[in-house]
Amino acid sequence: MILAAIDIGSNAARLLISEVIKKGKEVEFNRLNIVRIPLQLGFDVFEKGFIGSRKKRMLIDTIKAYKQLMKVYDVEHYMACATSAMRDAQNSKEIIKEIEAETNIEIEIISGELEAEIIYENHIAELLDKDHSYLYMDVGGGSTELTLYHNNELVLQKSINIGTVRLLTDKVKEDTWEELKETCKGIAKKYDHITGIGSGGNINKIFSLLRSKDDKYLQVEAVKEMHKEMQQLNIDQRMKKYNIKKDRAEVILPALLIYTNIFKWCNVDQVLVPKIGLADGLIQHLYEQVIHE
Repeated sequence: MILAAIDIGSNAARLLISEVIKKGKEVEFNRLNIVRIPLQLGFDVFEKGFIGSRKKRMLIDTIKAYKQLMKVYDVEHYMACATSAMRDAQNSKEIIKEIEAETNIEIEIISGELEAEIIYENHIAELLDKDHSYLYMDVGGGSTELTLYHNNELVLQKSINIGTVRLLTDKVKEDTWEELKETCKGIAKKYDHITGIGSGGNINKIFSLLRSKDDKYLQVEAVKEMHKEMQQLNIDQRMKKYNIKKDRAEVILPALLIYTNIFKWCNVDQVLVPKIGLADGLIQHLYEQVIHE
């Protein structure tokens, strides 16, 4: 079975195409292709409140291209979701209607809570040491999703409107930072031995830049040092030093700020980075829907 997930975020739109392979009771999700287009819808939405005509056209063209790729791979089922920027855009509903009219692709705008839930669909924590508490963290362009897993149970899921593009457009209020801080401090007060599980493009790139071959975990101190170093560099210098593209060089510094604060306030000592994101969770979410139809 070939499945596809489209994730329309505040910084980029991703298409993930995966093959589902059943081995007895076990199910494997084999990535066939992943494509990322840095549309940066959030720069329009968080500054102006709506998606402008240029970004709208880019989004429609991206979905058209994704549809053709899905056709090439003989995708049997797909799921297309939009997150923080489209949640906030005044004209998101009319854009979704226009996309459906031109491509026949249906897009669902999902809540922050559902976004956190779908990221958790990867069920990484269930395979790990039960003596620890695990905090899923996904820092996107428009929001940060936190999910806490303790003693084989899901105990917290929260979405907070702090994201990299929101920070770059100076649209994060002080009380929103306070909400994140209070949430994290509450977690740290109640739970010991918190291990982070980082998902999404920002933490994946940070891990790639910092890890050595044998590293399984991302070390918190190394992230803090990278943050200090990045603060001294402009975008061009970040691109050159870390060999990263412009759109990633823009968002990686605010991502580091958000992550270092979460680590500090939650007392996270180490972070597992399984190189997953919302699109991976969407694939698993879709698979569960398909088999129960």
